[in-house]
Amino acid sequence: MKLASIKNINPKGKRVILRADFNVPIEKGRVVDNFRIKKTLPTIKFLKKKGAKIIIISHISKGKTSTLLPVAKYLKLDFIPRILGLEVEKKIKEMRNGDALLLENLRIDNREEKNDKNFAKQLARLGDIFVNDAFSVSHRKHASVVAITQYLPSYAGLLFEEEFKNLRHAFKPRHPFLLILGGIKFGTKLGVIEKFLKIADKIFVGGALANNFFRAQGLDIGRSAFDPKTNIKKYLNHSKIILPEDVRTKDSTILDCGPNTARMLSQLIKQARLVLWNGPLGDFEKGFDKGTLAVAQTIAKSKARSIIGGGDTVASIEKIGLNKFSFVSTAGGAMLEFLAKGTLPGIEALKKSKK
Repeated sequence: MKLASIKNINPKGKRVILRADFNVPIEKGRVVDNFRIKKTLPTIKFLKKKGAKIIIISHISKGKTSTLLPVAKYLKLDFIPRILGLEVEKKIKEMRNGDALLLENLRIDNREEKNDKNFAKQLARLGDIFVNDAFSVSHRKHASVVAITQYLPSYAGLLFEEEFKNLRHAFKPRHPFLLILGGIKFGTKLGVIEKFLKIADKIFVGGALANNFFRAQGLDIGRSAFDPKTNIKKYLNHSKIILPEDVRTKDSTILDCGPNTARMLSQLIKQARLVLWNGPLGDFEKGFDKGTLAVAQTIAKSKARSIIGGGDTVASIEKIGLNKFSFVSTAGGAMLEFLAKGTLPGIEALKKSKK
């Protein structure tokens, strides 16, 4: 499967609507984690150099802040506190080749999350070309990801292509291939386990996910988190699935894998040619990060190709240095869905867009 790429078009003088994912942590009006922003910069610079007029659209989750103004300040971009309207149209008409501006949070209009065609059509009228560089939200059928591609020639941005290319390594991997799954949201990872039982050599299940297995085995997990709606009995005693050998606890709650588990995983990592990891192995926000960091350090020193994703995973290992891994994805849910299904709504929309 190939994606239509911005590398194959001439956007000079064209109004390019660039869908980015600037859903980043904001504290006291300032960006405190620029990982996703930095990963989008190559696409912005590419379009500026080619002489495009770049209209950047994004969302930011409710509860963090309702505005993208802190992102605009961080990037030193012109900012319009609107998505649509005369003010937006006037500003776009005044743009010169190589200019870039950022519109307000897409989710202030509830039609965005409904994949509303009229909203998408209004967005599309602002541009001549649509570029999706937000792989990390392309598992969502939203207007700025899916419906907009019905009205504009649509292409993948450089980050989108990078995500697509690197995550596909998991489908035809080098062996031995070790898959590591952690975190707390078991439902999103069940499809990945199901698919990769046929592909991976070993699947390590850690974090709160392991508690479901422990509980199904009849072990006492105390007050530890688990997902009562997820049935994993069919996976019990599977030869490819590995669980923690020991754990760290506090107040009858399992909060991290233990040193024996970290050593066992380290041996598997040293033997592997590909390591794919999503989800921390402990509650790192409460300081239980020894297992996660030990595993990350072993991966960083290994000769294996390493693919790591998930917001919590990235946050938990950032102190080690993300450049020590082969590829670090900006995606969490989108990464898991892509791995489970081999495609995403945003990918399918790009394939079917008008050209």
